[in-house]
Amino acid sequence: TASKDLAPYQIRVNCISPALIGPGVLWDRQNELHAASGSPFFASDPATVATNKINSVPMRRLGTLEEVASVAAFLLSSASSYVTGNNVEVSGGLS
Repeated sequence: TASKDLAPYQIRVNCISPALIGPGVLWDRQNELHAASGSPFFASDPATVATNKINSVPMRRLGTLEEVASVAAFLLSSASSYVTGNNVEVSGGLS
């Protein structure tokens, strides 16, 4: 893996996987598109789609950009100097 190959050079390889982050333009647009898709998995009303998504998260709320940025700041800091080869999920327990 990249993390094992680059570790001898003190290069750390990590990933951040945000789940439902919002509110914002992208969150609103995604819900509009899901509502308009005609999919049996989504309601036809964007507000209902949003509510259903939020209710599927164990923490019952959206994540924030600041929470994702905090994870990135940690991974960029010296506090994570021995962290490599990880995927950090910012998901409110969704995964």
